[in-house]
Amino acid sequence: MPALEGHRAYDAVIVGGGHNGLVAAAYLARSGRSVLVLERLDHTGGAAVSTRPFAGVDARLSRYSYLVSLLPKKIVRDLGLDFRVRGRTISSYTPVERAGRPTGLLVGGGERRTREAFARLTGGEGEYAAWQRFYDRTNRVAQRVFPTLTEPLPTRNELRRRIDDEDAWRTLFEEPIGVAIEEHFTDDLVRGVVLTDALIGTFADAHDTSLKQNRCFLYHVIGGGTGAWDVPVGGMGALTDALAAAARAAGAVLATGHEAVRIDTDGTTAEVGYRTADAEGTVTARHVLVNASPQHLAALTGDAPPRPAEGAQLKVNMLLKRLPRLRDTSVDPREAFAGTFHIAEGYDQLATAHAQAAAGELPAAPPSEIYCHSLTDPTILGPDLVRQGYQTLTLFGLHTPARLFERNNDAVRAELLRLTLAQFDAHLAEPVADCLATDAEGRPCIEAKTPLDLERDLRLPGGNIFHRDLSWPYAQEDTGRWGVETRHANVLLCGAGAVRGGGVSGVPGHNAAMAVLEAAGR
Repeated sequence: MPALEGHRAYDAVIVGGGHNGLVAAAYLARSGRSVLVLERLDHTGGAAVSTRPFAGVDARLSRYSYLVSLLPKKIVRDLGLDFRVRGRTISSYTPVERAGRPTGLLVGGGERRTREAFARLTGGEGEYAAWQRFYDRTNRVAQRVFPTLTEPLPTRNELRRRIDDEDAWRTLFEEPIGVAIEEHFTDDLVRGVVLTDALIGTFADAHDTSLKQNRCFLYHVIGGGTGAWDVPVGGMGALTDALAAAARAAGAVLATGHEAVRIDTDGTTAEVGYRTADAEGTVTARHVLVNASPQHLAALTGDAPPRPAEGAQLKVNMLLKRLPRLRDTSVDPREAFAGTFHIAEGYDQLATAHAQAAAGELPAAPPSEIYCHSLTDPTILGPDLVRQGYQTLTLFGLHTPARLFERNNDAVRAELLRLTLAQFDAHLAEPVADCLATDAEGRPCIEAKTPLDLERDLRLPGGNIFHRDLSWPYAQEDTGRWGVETRHANVLLCGAGAVRGGGVSGVPGHNAAMAVLEAAGR
């Protein structure tokens, strides 16, 4: 799009066309406000996009973010989005070797089957009963907390009363999650499976006194009031395409190729400077909503930047000619990979990996988890690939903080990928490399992204997928009424770094729009 003509005034200018910015744009435009979205890249969607990363291959992968849990149905309904998700019949499969033979824990496929899987692994009924008690409690918390995400922030005491379960409050909000895991479970593998929800994108030990692992766990188990992680039909780009269509239909202007470079505000009116490939310009607005990190917000306004929080994940996308065979022949690979396939994620393994990374070393046995989008939603593959049995695999590695890559990102990435795939291969009856498809130039269809790659590609500070440490979903001294407010009265934060941000949720976008409408008396 060419540079915007003249010096125009809008009710709201939104900096960044990721999914949260698009949610805010759609809500505000539907309410009759004039809205401009300034997006640096040549497309909207931010991290929630689908791309064809392998040359000449008709596979449209959710390249960065890939599952949906926290997106409220309210937003889908309010904005009339043409967007669907599908549930996964299998929750997870975790392979392990016990007594010299390959086995594993399959969670899903019905209550009876899950109970029997626990009994085979642990030799009794106790661990499954503990699993049921633990997740019955988190489900009750989810039912009470999730609806509050699109409401004004409750106080800590209000949320505590709403949960109405002092043991659950202590477990999730006051003590390190490792305490509860060790109280409830005895099997190392089961403990590790539970702990992983506290570590996705968060570099922490189970007993970290900051409780950032607890906050991560909470957001991973409250989605939709059930904690279920669903597959976006058509890939993650289907969501952001639908949001962009809704915003445009309501009258919002989406200016791609327009990078916001400064925000000057007196608290009532703001001037936003922008640049394109061949021009510069300014627009004014009553409100500016920033769908970017708090660090980038500070750079735009000239404020002191907040303390950065580094990312700690490896993201690997693969396209396979076929799913690999497993050493554990009792499990069909189509079931094992349909849910979350845990690798090197026993409780002790996670603790060891964290300690090694904290000491500045790559984990010797990098923990990671994999799932196959195309088993649940084959529409992301071209018809010929589906007919030939091709499948996608998405791997998310844990405990790999950005600091490990600073000395040589390319070399460390290659070594970490080698170590990670070796851990994967240990549970396979054939190397995953033998199953990889090749692109039009004969190269294996595999790509890996470190935190520094995500910082470069998406401007995520330190590669942190949440922009900063996740926050508690209740009001604190500096959070404001909606959790999106800044020190500038008419500048709001609507990205993942807002309170109740993180994940593909649209919640910060919704809440920033509500704050604007509320301030204007709707």
